[in-house]
Amino acid sequence: MGGQIVIEQLEFRGRCGVTPEERTRPQPLAVDLELDCRLSAAGLSDDLVHTIDYAKVAQLVIDIGTVQESQLLETLGERLLAALFDEFPISRVKLWLRKLHPPISFVTRSVGICIERTRLAQQVVRADPPPAQFLIQQLHRLPKGKVLDVASGSGRHALFLASLGYQVEAVDRDEQALTQLSAVARTRHLSGISSRVLDLEQSPPWGPNLGHETYDVILIFFYLNRPLLPYLIDALKPGGVLLYETFTIDNHVRHQHPKRREFCLAPCELLSLTPGLRVLHYDEGLHERTNELDSVYTAQLAAQKPLTSGPST
Repeated sequence: MGGQIVIEQLEFRGRCGVTPEERTRPQPLAVDLELDCRLSAAGLSDDLVHTIDYAKVAQLVIDIGTVQESQLLETLGERLLAALFDEFPISRVKLWLRKLHPPISFVTRSVGICIERTRLAQQVVRADPPPAQFLIQQLHRLPKGKVLDVASGSGRHALFLASLGYQVEAVDRDEQALTQLSAVARTRHLSGISSRVLDLEQSPPWGPNLGHETYDVILIFFYLNRPLLPYLIDALKPGGVLLYETFTIDNHVRHQHPKRREFCLAPCELLSLTPGLRVLHYDEGLHERTNELDSVYTAQLAAQKPLTSGPST
């Protein structure tokens, strides 16, 4: 069962301040932590190896807070969150970080920040570039297993899903982009990514070599190749999920992007291109793009391939 490790009023002296004067002399800082984790095994075994050692948590915070200089509490807070998620099996962190004696008139106690974040949210924060909002929103629908990232480019979605434990195959005709993806995966120690150079628009007469009922999840973002859809559906395992988002004709009309109309979906066209799949979510309209100010007109589809029916009697 779940529980919390709680550390209150962990105090140390750190160099944090906007002005050089503030950073010249260490000043008193304090941290309060709530760490969500599994405690039941430790309660039964009475053994420290089955829980999180709060002395190690405290030492990690002190090591970072006393050694690394920062201008903002927000920066220090992000460093602490990243280290806590990296080092300990926790699902959520609530962190309260504050200056105990801030150089501000009339503040008689402290100033600080409070951040609450789950492990999944931390993965999104650290992703560069970040995954599409639609992928994050539909993540709960995706079965664990093997993923095909179609027209992956440099692989922002492949990297994100691999960090969550998925086995991802990225296909794209841009060999340089896939080389970059492999290099980033190695840097991040993500072993669950493979890549394949494949021109999906120059396939042999029998179609692209995607296999039959091979993938648990297939992703397509901002790429439209209508003749490819039957091969993708065939490559999806029974019970597997297709996640698709791309531009509609409204985006072409309003923003002149994409420049060619044939690269945009007509109203409800995506549904007609994916017959036989069970629609889990469908929406057309104006949608936000991750970390971008402008919204775009897209169609969003999450659909599941029906389970294979049993033999008739």
